[in-house]
Amino acid sequence: MNLDIRPQADRCNDLSYEDILNLDTRPVPAYLRQGPVPDIGTDPVPAGNYTDPAFFQQEVDKLWSRCWQMACREEDIPNVGDYVVYDMVGKSYLIVRTAPDTIKALLNVCLHRGRKLATQGGCKSRFRCMFHGFEWNIDGSFKHNPMAWDFPQWEGQDMRLPEARVARWGGFVFVNFDPEAKPLDDIIHPIPEHFARYDLANMYTALHIAKTFPANWKAVAEAFMESHHSITTHPQFMAFLGDANSQYDVFSPYVSRQFSAMGVPSPFVDKSQLSESDIWAAMLRSSGRVREWEQGEGPTVPEGVRARACAAEQQRHALAAQDGEDYSDISDAEMLDPLLYNLWPNLSVWAGFSLNLVYRWRPVDVDTAIMDVRVLKRVPKNGPRPRPAPLQVLGVDEPCATVEGLGSLGGVFDQDMANLPYVQQGLKAGGRDFPVHFGKYSELRIRQLHRTLADFMAG
Repeated sequence: MNLDIRPQADRCNDLSYEDILNLDTRPVPAYLRQGPVPDIGTDPVPAGNYTDPAFFQQEVDKLWSRCWQMACREEDIPNVGDYVVYDMVGKSYLIVRTAPDTIKALLNVCLHRGRKLATQGGCKSRFRCMFHGFEWNIDGSFKHNPMAWDFPQWEGQDMRLPEARVARWGGFVFVNFDPEAKPLDDIIHPIPEHFARYDLANMYTALHIAKTFPANWKAVAEAFMESHHSITTHPQFMAFLGDANSQYDVFSPYVSRQFSAMGVPSPFVDKSQLSESDIWAAMLRSSGRVREWEQGEGPTVPEGVRARACAAEQQRHALAAQDGEDYSDISDAEMLDPLLYNLWPNLSVWAGFSLNLVYRWRPVDVDTAIMDVRVLKRVPKNGPRPRPAPLQVLGVDEPCATVEGLGSLGGVFDQDMANLPYVQQGLKAGGRDFPVHFGKYSELRIRQLHRTLADFMAG
């Protein structure tokens, strides 16, 4: 794969993200600059990749059984015996803390007659099947057979619960059902290096929702892998978000990212009609990322100051008051911008300091997917670690705007999600061979998702 950076001439005819970084009021980390931009062509993919049940079953067999998947956060299982149930298209595992620094993924199936050992998370000293009473220790070793005299075939056999592989990074717990898969450390680069200063392990889940959508998992994920859809989906963003001039990078078949600048107008609008105070007011009203000054000042930007700089300074003050840390030398980009990194196939983690969101997409069937959203916040410098917020499960018809704590972001998610049923319906209406096209640069990350998927499907 050619990773040379292509000329800027084929990008949006506006300030690039790199240009905007050059105007920031604080030094910008080098890793936020333009990264690798491979040329992976312009070929379409068939709509059947989203709609064909046979293709979906191949994904189950060749992708989901072989890839690293984020199952939970370590904070979800802080004590020995704590566990969560992780279900993924027919597979079910118990992600359990078996010792203070040991986490295992145990098959959630009784080895007697196949009943699930647990249907929801909790804390246990043993896993006891509620069908006939067979028991396993929390480390997966066999504990008790109430009818041992009638199971000569188990005598001398290791009846441990089968395990999946487990890896950890940034407070996240990953599982992989394939014993031959590459280690997580081999595919996650450069995410650990780029996130080192954000210390995600020292964060807690302030909000966690999951919502089901009538759309293929890829269609749901792709709705959050480019920024130019704001022209019609999020028109309220156009006064303050650089959307069509976002930066896209692909580091490997597994890692990609996109950066969009806050505090600058979209290339789709007439900038001459917007003052810096107009931009600031729009950010306060609709961004979900900035709030007014604690002193109650109105949205007026001082003469000679950019709205982006004003908003970044506001965020430094607000975050310092919230968690006691010093943000005085943090770049404007890290205080404001959506800095989305994706780990293939179904995880997105936001870098920066202001609002760290985590997205996860999981298939249910070819036409249905679940999206999880977590809001991470830093543990207060001089206080106890807050408990993670409980999961709130939303039905298909329950809007995110009703979730307390999401603020205006709830409405933003609802705007994104309103497209998805019609995407799936349209893909079906087009027929299995209907060609789905992607932009060469602005939808580069989506194109790479399908490229890596094709490699997995080919074995």
